[in-house]
Amino acid sequence: MYLPEFDDDRAGMTDRARKAGVEAVILPNIDEGSVGRLRELMAFDPVFYRGAMGLHPCSVRENWRQQLDAIAAELDRGWYIGVGEVGTDRYWDLQWIEAQEEVFAEQLRWSREKDLPVIIHSRDSLEENIAIVEKYQDGRLRGIFHCFNGTVEQGKRILDLGLLLGIGGVISFKNAGLGPVMAALPLEGMVLETDAPYLAPVPHRGKRNESAYVALVARQLAAYKGLEFEEVARVTTHVTKTLFFTGKADLEKSNFVN
Repeated sequence: MYLPEFDDDRAGMTDRARKAGVEAVILPNIDEGSVGRLRELMAFDPVFYRGAMGLHPCSVRENWRQQLDAIAAELDRGWYIGVGEVGTDRYWDLQWIEAQEEVFAEQLRWSREKDLPVIIHSRDSLEENIAIVEKYQDGRLRGIFHCFNGTVEQGKRILDLGLLLGIGGVISFKNAGLGPVMAALPLEGMVLETDAPYLAPVPHRGKRNESAYVALVARQLAAYKGLEFEEVARVTTHVTKTLFFTGKADLEKSNFVN
């Protein structure tokens, strides 16, 4: 939501999200260059917008150590409620995949040491990332496999690891074939996402995504599971609050200082 795609109507987008029932938006970081914009949006409304701090795998390049050190220093400020967005990406470029895995592992250690949930990016690398989390799960890791689009078996492995499934607009795409997967996995293991400005759900597919559209994701998930919209909203909101606001249950409080 801090990206340039929202510069012309950020206040309106925030208002639409509130009217759709969104209580808070969690903003994963991308890299060192995005930190300033993320902090500006947190300052815009420090209760509604909460940040996570991490180095996205697509930003892992020659200077990854410098970037990672800068991200670690920012995380140490104590303003953030999660580590993210982290993980690996085998879709765009495999040149840096070994470095991505090293960076991912280090940020998983941050998650454990700081007792912060981790937000995991797994484009074309879900199986590999599950294996990495299995290696580093010592009982302290918690978090979300963002934009989950895997199989029932992969979903169960993630839940068995103590992590959650991030469910977004992809479930509304007919060619994704995720209806049976959503029906088979427990609602209590899911949180709702947008991945704005990308992956807008139907009927906005191909257009800019925004936080208000999370309600459309909830309605599609309710349809797949044969539940009322209100039940999906209630359960996934509770799951999200439990994950990110444990010990900070009051959403009206923020430790962010601009």
